[in-house]
Amino acid sequence: MLSNDTDPIVAIATAPGRGGIGVVRLSFGRSGEAAAQKAMHAMCGHALAPRHASYVPFIDGNGEALDRGIALYFPAPHSYTGEHVLELQGHGGPIVLQLVLQRAIEAGREFGLRLAEPGEFTRRAFLNDKLDLAQAEAVADLIEASTEAAARSAGRSLEGAFSREIHALVEDVINLRMLVEATLDFPEEEIDFLEAADARGKLARIRERLDKVLADARQGALLREGLSVVLAGQPNVGKSSLLNALAGAELAIVTPIAGTTRDKVAQTIQVEGIPLHIIDTAGLRETQDEVERIGIERTWGEIERADVVLHLLDAREGVTSEDQAIAARFPTGVPVVRVMNKTDLAGSAAGARDGDHAREVNLSAKTGDGISLLRDELLKIAGWQAGAESVYLARERHLIALREARDHLALAAGHADQHSQVLDLFAEELRLAQDNLNAITGEFTSDDLLGVIFSRFCIGK
Repeated sequence: MLSNDTDPIVAIATAPGRGGIGVVRLSFGRSGEAAAQKAMHAMCGHALAPRHASYVPFIDGNGEALDRGIALYFPAPHSYTGEHVLELQGHGGPIVLQLVLQRAIEAGREFGLRLAEPGEFTRRAFLNDKLDLAQAEAVADLIEASTEAAARSAGRSLEGAFSREIHALVEDVINLRMLVEATLDFPEEEIDFLEAADARGKLARIRERLDKVLADARQGALLREGLSVVLAGQPNVGKSSLLNALAGAELAIVTPIAGTTRDKVAQTIQVEGIPLHIIDTAGLRETQDEVERIGIERTWGEIERADVVLHLLDAREGVTSEDQAIAARFPTGVPVVRVMNKTDLAGSAAGARDGDHAREVNLSAKTGDGISLLRDELLKIAGWQAGAESVYLARERHLIALREARDHLALAAGHADQHSQVLDLFAEELRLAQDNLNAITGEFTSDDLLGVIFSRFCIGK
């Protein structure tokens, strides 16, 4: 949990290190305008015009300049946090920023100014209805975005695209709840509820819309988290060569000596904006070499945690009994793509097809022939749809809430009957679905969850 949300707070709002510009941000809580005026006089020597950039010295307790820069004053509620906010934009050296920060704390002692905790500015924006919870999370996602597609999707979430979809679903559920509960309140009217109000049709349309939002959210989660892809197989089948081919760089050592890779080599690449975390592992075989044996144990650990396993085989040898033994140990439920490598040496063509137990791709990591087919297979497994402009960045908690809402709506559909006893259950399932949807935007969220979410933000945001 964060500290008192009514305290005035201050923090350096720019990243650690040297830079052209550094920002010290103050937000004044419930002490409001009086504290802001005192801070402006203490730090800048005079009051500032609201929402106007003023070039001023940032002064110490003796009236001497610590730095010179731009000061901006945003009166409540027209600020990022919804409170009175002062921003001091000076030079980005770590020492000068610390001096300005310490001066702000010194000047703010009389009205209780303290250092902000991680995410506290954005938490206040949420508590003061400047952002909902999904938008607040998008602030951190935009900062942490590792690809252009992820950044654009986080931007859409920050602008409220995801939240608008959730609010529209909630509105539809509320309207349906009103019809159900009105029927429960006035049973003597003998209204044929399901037929006259088209309850089944309304519910079907809500479920269809939620399925679309969930599909978009899944893609958004992929953009944020990426896919963990483990390369597994016997020694010397070309795992390291495939890693290099996918990454487009010589990351792993490639030799004809079996057992060259003894520990994992990881690299993140992008395919259609999706981060793929490719992990090259030690070759799987019986060995008396203690170091290699440890590497093989780690390989099986990575396979257990994988989102996708690429099982590499030598196209010249085909599927051997050793390959079958390896495949039998793969965890249930993890997608496996059988990759027949070295087609250039086997004299076979690149291609993809459905095998007996897994999807198969024939390729040559050395020549690059068929690599694009493998990328396509990985996108299919991820469920990615190219050109999906409606995608917004989503988190695992959003997906959980959407799935639970979907499940409650499915139960509601099963109770869609005009008998009053069943209508009680119908109404309850609609209420539970609404609660899960509201949790996404923060309409119904515990303080413990808020503490977890905002504690992972950077300080100054």
